[in-house]
Amino acid sequence: MTGDGAVDGGAAVIRLAVVDDHPVFRLGMTALLASTPGLEVVGEAADADEAVRVADLTRPEVIIMDLHLGGRSGVEATREIVARHPGTGVLVVTMLDDDDSVFAALRAGARGYLLKGAAPGEVERAVRAVANGEVLLGPVIASRAIGFLAGGRAGGPAPFPELTDREREVLDLVAQGLSNVVIARRLTLSPKTVRNHLSNVLGKLQVADRSQAIQRAREAGLGQP
Repeated sequence: MTGDGAVDGGAAVIRLAVVDDHPVFRLGMTALLASTPGLEVVGEAADADEAVRVADLTRPEVIIMDLHLGGRSGVEATREIVARHPGTGVLVVTMLDDDDSVFAALRAGARGYLLKGAAPGEVERAVRAVANGEVLLGPVIASRAIGFLAGGRAGGPAPFPELTDREREVLDLVAQGLSNVVIARRLTLSPKTVRNHLSNVLGKLQVADRSQAIQRAREAGLGQP
């Protein structure tokens, strides 16, 4: 590599960070990428907060992101990183292949989505594509996306996939302006259970209070009588 950040021959080096809470996978992915000409690993992280810090400090062109990070999810980390650093591309590499995970990651701003177990050549192609501003989905994920676009999932993905069905139901009723007591009566729950669900909603949506949750919900199409 030359002194100005380019490999011999003038091709720019793609700077990467790897985010995964499993040390063996993270170290293996780092070793794979570091041994690939034209790629340089400049940071690693094991959780969402550390991922954001690494992005702030190293400003990589591409971040390899797992979705299951133990505490805050990789979807949340992706959303925050993309908002803070629009030039950074996020390539999700995860075990999660369900529709909610795929579309949540893409809505958060991820440019690529591969399943763990992808061949090294596939990972390299995805990294280069994402660094170039393209969107690349692995074969299994692409099939799911095509099926969705062809109408395989009527009505489209539910808003806020990080919420459970019950939490989304509570949020919908809150956005309609109903009180906890009325919601509890309608859903045959105790008011305390409704409060617990709403507390979970506030935490997952990272909003400070009920009014902010209502605003987010209505922007997503919830709260219609």
